[in-house]
Amino acid sequence: MLIDGYGRKVDYLRVSVTERCNFRCQYCMPEKPFSWVPKENLLSYEDLFKFIKVAIDEGIKKVRITGGEPLLREGLDQFIKMIFDYKNDIDLALTTNGFLLPKAAQKLKDAGLKRINVSLDSLKPDVAAKIAQKNVLETVLKGLEAADKAGLKIKINCVPIKGINDGDLVEVLDYCKQKGYPVRFIEFMENHHAKDEAKGLTSDEIKSIVSTKYETFTEIPRDTSSPAQYYALADGYQFGIIEPHKDDFCAACNRIRLTAEGYLIPCLYFEDAMSIKDAVQANKIDEAAAILKKVLETKPEKNKWSEKDDNETSSRAFYQTGG
Repeated sequence: MLIDGYGRKVDYLRVSVTERCNFRCQYCMPEKPFSWVPKENLLSYEDLFKFIKVAIDEGIKKVRITGGEPLLREGLDQFIKMIFDYKNDIDLALTTNGFLLPKAAQKLKDAGLKRINVSLDSLKPDVAAKIAQKNVLETVLKGLEAADKAGLKIKINCVPIKGINDGDLVEVLDYCKQKGYPVRFIEFMENHHAKDEAKGLTSDEIKSIVSTKYETFTEIPRDTSSPAQYYALADGYQFGIIEPHKDDFCAACNRIRLTAEGYLIPCLYFEDAMSIKDAVQANKIDEAAAILKKVLETKPEKNKWSEKDDNETSSRAFYQTGG
């Protein structure tokens, strides 16, 4: 069992396989040029897998593959199969923008993937294009259809941005309700890599918008293993809001993150990290395990988004960690 310095059980590993992305979303990496970490600087799937085995043996029960956009890295289905074959009851998930899912969904399912989270910030083509800086909506919706057909469980992530897609939230909720997909509205996490003018909505503002159509919904007791606070509509459909600005958001954090270059990150907000690259490439598995324990010891108690200073902003590049 993995326990951090504040007594929290850590059983969830997020693994970024690339920082590359085919979108330029305003809340993430709008100005990032098409220059990237050279492939030779990235850990191979085999070396990533060496560490994942250590983490699973130490108590990790959920592995989520992220990016950037993870489907841009070739052979991802083979990597997923490596993890599945090692422990087939692991909760194996993927976060994606959905653009490459039409051709990939069935291969991912066949490899052992169980669940996907897909970004869907608007159902209006022009708004989706404004956010992603690319015409994406039609292909993303086809990707969701392919994932559904393949039998993958689907969740939708939506980041509301003031003046851009804040008028589209009910439409997104209705689409997800009709499809049977849980939707989670994510409060924008201020970071240096987003557009300067990007401003998010608070959870209260999101709930106020939902209430324009659904006057009553009930708060569900919080599942501490989930980052979202869920609410139930009168017909039983549930939607969630991820609130990193709340004081108690980090109280039950069970996550640790590994980048494609081998940096083990204890908290999404802070730059603090230690590298397991040399250890796994030299097959020094005990050393990699020791680094894991050290990173857990230094995991911060909480992020700084909950601080009352409106200018509090993270320098963490989310496209390197998958959020």
